[in-house]
Amino acid sequence: MPAQQERATTPGASAFEVFEMHMVIYALVEASTHDDALATGKRVFDRLVGADPHAGAVFDYHVTFDEEDTSVAGKARWGDLPTAAPVDSDDGQDMLERGWEATKEEFERNLDRVKEALDELSDEEIMRDEDLARHAFHQVGAYDGPTIFLYNEYANGIRHREQLDRVLEESEELWIVPADVHF
Repeated sequence: MPAQQERATTPGASAFEVFEMHMVIYALVEASTHDDALATGKRVFDRLVGADPHAGAVFDYHVTFDEEDTSVAGKARWGDLPTAAPVDSDDGQDMLERGWEATKEEFERNLDRVKEALDELSDEEIMRDEDLARHAFHQVGAYDGPTIFLYNEYANGIRHREQLDRVLEESEELWIVPADVHF
């Protein structure tokens, strides 16, 4: 299970920490209104949980921050987050930074595990997945899932800074939509 340096323990905790197999991810979507952004974000999250027949499930389920009828996810777990925000707003910049920093931290954590495995384990031990070495290799190469916190409007994980910069530069009206996901 990917876990940030410090685990959240109460509602309202930092929105990029992992808490009991839950995490907050963000969709970057082009939209002209808040409602359009939220609807597009929900379609992204639907794809990531396999609700779209053309997409495989990466997460078990999602809860967006406009949903009030849950006591275990979304606002109930993480506190109030905007339901959607323009990326160039203060809220949007805050969520974008959280998502990018969390992605970067997970990559670096797993890359350190890979380097350590290569230095300390034999080929046979790595093949047997000693100390979850192969799992770390897999996580470093992941395109989506619990190590990726930002997604574009096509439900593709944003894995490196140039990819994020391209998404940010190519859109006239970019919004960011958060969701609590279970994995």
